Amino acid sequence: MREFSAKEREAARIAAREDFYFFVRWMFQQRKKFKWRRARQHKVICEALMRVFRGECKRLVINIPPRYSKTEIAVVMFTAWAMGKCPDSEWIHTCYSGKLAAKNSAEIREIVRSPAYREIFPDVHLRDDSQAKDDWGTTEGGVFYAVGEGGTITGYGAGKVREGFGGAIVIDDPHKADEARSDTIRNGVIEWFQNTLESRCNSPETPIILIMQRLHERDLSGWLLDGGNGEKWEHVKLKALQEDGTALWPEKHTVERLQIMQRASPYTFAGQYQQEPSPGDGNTFRPDAIPIIDAVPAGTRWVRAWDFAASVPKPGSDPDWTAGGKLGITPDGRFIIGDMVRMQGAPHDVESTLKNTADRDGNSVKVSIPQDPGQAGKSQVAAFTRLLAGKSVSSSVESGDKLTRAEPFAAQCNVGNVMMLRAPWNDALIAEMRVFPNGAHDDQVDALSRAFHELFGGNTGMLDYLQKLAQEAEARAAAAQQQQENPWLNPR
Repeated sequence: MREFSAKEREAARIAAREDFYFFVRWMFQQRKKFKWRRARQHKVICEALMRVFRGECKRLVINIPPRYSKTEIAVVMFTAWAMGKCPDSEWIHTCYSGKLAAKNSAEIREIVRSPAYREIFPDVHLRDDSQAKDDWGTTEGGVFYAVGEGGTITGYGAGKVREGFGGAIVIDDPHKADEARSDTIRNGVIEWFQNTLESRCNSPETPIILIMQRLHERDLSGWLLDGGNGEKWEHVKLKALQEDGTALWPEKHTVERLQIMQRASPYTFAGQYQQEPSPGDGNTFRPDAIPIIDAVPAGTRWVRAWDFAASVPKPGSDPDWTAGGKLGITPDGRFIIGDMVRMQGAPHDVESTLKNTADRDGNSVKVSIPQDPGQAGKSQVAAFTRLLAGKSVSSSVESGDKLTRAEPFAAQCNVGNVMMLRAPWNDALIAEMRVFPNGAHDDQVDALSRAFHELFGGNTGMLDYLQKLAQEAEARAAAAQQQQENPWLNPR
């Protein structure tokens, strides 16, 4: 980074004091030592936050894809800039994790202490006791308090009882992505906002800012925009794929990459990237993308995973099934659905099916079984393990809802990386996939999702996984194009 002259620094100092967007760019360059790569959503966010600062907006919702600079701008930089303008302002910041909230808080505090910030706002000083990451303040009476969703806020408030900007409540991603589909957990976030957080406004003029990716139709953002707390909220919706067919941030995600991610997991993409969450209307799996094969490649490694019926079937009912899905991974990294066993019966029938299927599969096929929480679940797993003596058996407690567990496997199916061995059970499985998660039964999908997790070793998060999938698809397409343009590269 080149050195700026004294005249340039003075001009930058004046501009940064008055223009939040310039402040963000200037401070990024001073802290990171390289130029900030601007994108159109950055200016849109800054302009919306300036409306809050000027008192033109009291309730703001910004919906934006993950990792599009939302926390850096709306939490870290906005707080630092506004506190420079109003050193006595009082803030509460929250997100789904207390640890993340404290991390953001500590970053703001360090910015306020930095020489570059002191050049712009020389009259802002931290109190001597401002050592805690999540609770600090200025000598002018400013306060910043960070807390995780559901945490205690007793004794803290946001905003000054006076004219002009006096602080704000800033909420960043109140829902954890893999918990937002749980009605209980999601509604708990809304209740905490309604019963605890909202009451922390010291004045009717105290603004509340919510910035998040959409995760569910009835997440906190959807609830508020639908009039949940009786107030009108300004809404800024930023979609990764724009209405005109362009990418919001092409340097991060090209249109082609976004389209691959969309095909791989329509439900996740609709919410987190397009800010338009929709109920899972059977668009999780695209079974027509699964080729049917007649032979299995040599060297395929297999897992048989089970999903057990929750109760004994009753006459005249449509009970759950016990299902065992056999999934293999080939040497070149593709997957094969090799077999599906389904049955309805009493516990002793389940045991017989489990044992006979394992004997038929042979010792080379690993067996994966779910463990219900509590002692009863441990006892059942122990009994099944004894029943399958000599076999390779693993067990684990299911985490997350069915849709979240199924999405990584569905993504592989949707991009054509999963094959299915031709057999009479194909039609029933395809029919279940087509309507998942809204069908009457989902036992086969649950079993295969467990098998996939066993083979794939899980993933580090759906968003990382989708991006990895898109990169792999782009690499394959580029290699195919290169070979087409240069036939001599083909060793055959």
